[in-house]
Amino acid sequence: MQFIVKFFPEITIKSKPVRKQFVKQLRNNLRVLLRAVDPSVVVESDWDKIVVQCSDDKALHEQLVGVLSCTPGIAHFLDVMEFPFVDMHDAFEKTQMLWGDRLAGKTFVVRCKRTGAHEFSSHQLEQYIGGGLNQHCDSAGVDLHNPDITVRLELRDQRLFVVNQRHEGLGGFPLGSLDSVVSLISGGFDSTVSSYLTMKRGMRTHFCFFNLGGRDHEVGVKEVALYLWMKYGASSRVKFVSVPFEGVVSEILRNVDDSQMGVILKRMMMRAGSHVAAQLNVQAMVTGEAVAQVSSQTLANLSVIDSATDTLVLRPLIASDKEDIIRISRQIGTEDFAAVMPEYCGVISVKPTTRAKPEKIVNEEHKFDFGVLEKALADARYINIDTLADEELAVQEVEILNIPIHGAVIIDVRHPSEEERKPLIVANTEVQKIPFYELHAAFVGLDQSKPYLLYCDKGVMSKLHAAHLLEQGYNNVKVYRPANG
Repeated sequence: MQFIVKFFPEITIKSKPVRKQFVKQLRNNLRVLLRAVDPSVVVESDWDKIVVQCSDDKALHEQLVGVLSCTPGIAHFLDVMEFPFVDMHDAFEKTQMLWGDRLAGKTFVVRCKRTGAHEFSSHQLEQYIGGGLNQHCDSAGVDLHNPDITVRLELRDQRLFVVNQRHEGLGGFPLGSLDSVVSLISGGFDSTVSSYLTMKRGMRTHFCFFNLGGRDHEVGVKEVALYLWMKYGASSRVKFVSVPFEGVVSEILRNVDDSQMGVILKRMMMRAGSHVAAQLNVQAMVTGEAVAQVSSQTLANLSVIDSATDTLVLRPLIASDKEDIIRISRQIGTEDFAAVMPEYCGVISVKPTTRAKPEKIVNEEHKFDFGVLEKALADARYINIDTLADEELAVQEVEILNIPIHGAVIIDVRHPSEEERKPLIVANTEVQKIPFYELHAAFVGLDQSKPYLLYCDKGVMSKLHAAHLLEQGYNNVKVYRPANG
């Protein structure tokens, strides 16, 4: 099996040294990601492409496609079948084998790239194969200008490459090719989409969460941060930082004028985020704010909020409509998290200001005990994101089984798209499909006399949810992690 990876166009217009650096980063990222799926994979880079050679195991094919389609830096990639070139008729037969059935009722055209010494031109090869397909397949005919299907071939010396399928990539720059940032993430639509956009643009994105007092909220944010990292950023390790902000909220509620509370809370978050950024040696923070979406996000208020820190603040969604943000959230798989994310409204002003005055904000902040903020930062927890599940296990010991126990029900908590791609079938054991974002609501209605084993591909999300359910008093929960999983 072979994939030919084409770079995001903005990479190809970079200067030669920068392009070389970006391609090297993408190649190294793909080696890390793909070898986790297929240890035998070979990833080699060229000036205009990356070639991925892997085993012909069909069971791995969809997993490899899934990884490639979610890796920043890739414009598109081609699923290619390679054959020794014998002659034009043999090339036609190989092409017919792959494409014959798919041309039924469709117009098509054959396009060929050729390098090396041959007794025929690329156009002649296209004509021969196209004519053969037109005669021997139940197609709607050849259309050179607006075909339903384009059959693509490449002949390099004595090797024939027939494109089996083209897949779209994520675009953007390779993760790690640009500077790192820290995203101030709340788990809702906006902060998860803004985090995704910085990852897509090639920035290693750490996650900083301000815990305003809700345990369920923190677990939910950990889950969505872990999901984003595993799907789009697992080639680089990053931190998840949890800052206990309950004391900060209490201090604001006791001492700050009602109309100024929202802006001052955001300024405290900016100061804390700047401290976290300095600890992680990064130069910028990322937020999900959009102009005028809420009262604190007017231009006047954003200017006052930003003045609390010298750290650069990036707002990828600043001019985005809410509907567009939700649409992207749906595309990247975070909508389901955001829709059920527990919320904790730490500060709600009755009449929040939309035009904060710097002098009034400064006067109100004189009433605030900054020792409370310093304590919150001292108590902040910096966790490697790939160990989040282990951290939860330190709170709740979760039993992990590689063989189902008698009478147990396995609950597949994966996203439906993941489950459909690779269904879980376990002999003599009932498997229920309850995606993670419905699990806690659905679990209450299950037969609690039965033991339940949670399952996901990597065993991380299942451990997080199992730990949370155990903490809520459900003692019939374990994790199913098959030996070959």
